[in-house]
Amino acid sequence: ELVATELRSCKDETFLSSTPLRKRILEIARMHGLEDASPDVVSLVSHAAEERLRNLLEKLTVIVRHRMEAYKDDSRYEVTGQVRQQVKFLEELDRLEKKRHDEQEREMLLRAAKSRSRQEDPEQLKLKQKAKELQQLELEKIRNQEANMTALMAIGPRKKRKVDSPGPGSSSSFTPGASVQPVRQRTKRANLRDLIFLLEQEKETCKSNMLYRAYLK
Repeated sequence: ELVATELRSCKDETFLSSTPLRKRILEIARMHGLEDASPDVVSLVSHAAEERLRNLLEKLTVIVRHRMEAYKDDSRYEVTGQVRQQVKFLEELDRLEKKRHDEQEREMLLRAAKSRSRQEDPEQLKLKQKAKELQQLELEKIRNQEANMTALMAIGPRKKRKVDSPGPGSSSSFTPGASVQPVRQRTKRANLRDLIFLLEQEKETCKSNMLYRAYLK
């Protein structure tokens, strides 16, 4: 019994636009003393560019996943430092220091405003004027707080949003065949830092102008 074999050739579709790609290839070829390039060269360069771009995107995807990985939930890792808490602690120290400095300046201005010396120098007058401005700002702040409290009392307490409850006669148990809302996956987005990290790791781009231009953005 004879078995026939039928071969079908698929149309070779180029990833890049053929016309501008061929024009660019001819420009490079003439720079090296070549007059023409066959269509196979255009197709080969297009497939190479497609494969290279796919390879870069796969590596970029791995970098993004690594950046978004929550290692603190993994039992194989142990937290050795809380950088976020340390930064908050330093910010709190700065806030307390600024508050202490403002209070000292306020006390100095108030003492200058209460002074009754007959001969006052220009610096003393400036301090008194600044103390008056500070008192006006504090009074304005108190008025705003009182106005906000009055508005909130007029509006009344906020009502909590009611959770939709099943109507009378309906069952709260799971109904077979009912549509279940699928879990929405978190969208992963690559940023400029991910791309720069990828360019730094690649041998062909670690010293390229494209990487240096990315540093300036």
